Amino acid sequence: MLKLNRVHHIAIICSDYEKSKHFYSEMLGLKIISEDYREARNSYKLDLEVGNQYQIELFSFPETPSRPSRPEAAGLRHLAFEVDNLDESVSHMHAVGVTVEAIRIDEFTGKRFTFFADPDGLPIEFYEK
Repeated sequence: MLKLNRVHHIAIICSDYEKSKHFYSEMLGLKIISEDYREARNSYKLDLEVGNQYQIELFSFPETPSRPSRPEAAGLRHLAFEVDNLDESVSHMHAVGVTVEAIRIDEFTGKRFTFFADPDGLPIEFYEK
């Protein structure tokens, strides 16, 4: 039987590299592990650390098509981060100028969660621990 250990990384392609770099590293507070420019691809690759466990790879490519997200499109739906305190997390996002949806309750777990979007409209969820 196949044994998967963990999620190794999540790759995100952005349309405005500097704007997305600022969003993920400054507004969300993810630690930058490394940043590389690949001249042959005219592309940046930014490796970000999440809670000493997972890694997000942020890529820039010239002329990327927009990602359909609303209405719901087939494929990966959203990126979710677990947070200890949802109210504090929402307050932080408001303080840095990000619009956050109303807090909802997961009907199956009873946990609180909310959504907002990255600079390219990628849905991001905060899910309370």
